Amino acid sequence: MGTMTREEWLTSAVDVLRPVFREAGISIPAKVKVSCGWPSKKALASPVTGKRALGQCFASAASAEAFNEIFISPVLDEAIAVLEVLVHELVHAADDCVHGHRGPFARMARAVGLEGKLTATHADPKLLAALKTLNLPPYPHASVDASRTGLPKQSTRLIKVACGECGYPVRVTRVWLTKAGAPMCPMHGVAMSIEQNHIVSLKEEQ
Repeated sequence: MGTMTREEWLTSAVDVLRPVFREAGISIPAKVKVSCGWPSKKALASPVTGKRALGQCFASAASAEAFNEIFISPVLDEAIAVLEVLVHELVHAADDCVHGHRGPFARMARAVGLEGKLTATHADPKLLAALKTLNLPPYPHASVDASRTGLPKQSTRLIKVACGECGYPVRVTRVWLTKAGAPMCPMHGVAMSIEQNHIVSLKEEQ
């Protein structure tokens, strides 16, 4: 058998977690898919703020096949950390994402062994011990840091100016606007005016 993919590992993790949930009186839905992928919100937020999303579960209504689709952030590469996030998202799946982090979700999360702030839970000692005994190989994934693009950061900003007669647009730096003033329209020979709220980066212009 070849090397296990991330999705195969995550699918196997769901299967071995089912008894853990059953012991807590919770049923994981039969139709669950788990992938390694960026959550749709706050996936790239700074980890320093504690607001970076590490997982996301979508309600079955969002899936054409009525699956609860779960995504585990590529930032994570350590099996226990992945499993802690997966348990949290599976509680959302059991609730079909109806109650957010309140009510039934909160009760199920505590019952299965998640502690801490309900929007950023971690395993309590009992659940952590159970996760460490699960029969799973190492998680076949290396962490992805989206902030390391290898590209130089572009700090230059361009300001849009336009002719008041015809709207002919030009973008220039603030330095040149200060040194030489606004350029002249090549069609009407009048000085262009700065358009408000039209500062863009060079990267956006490419």
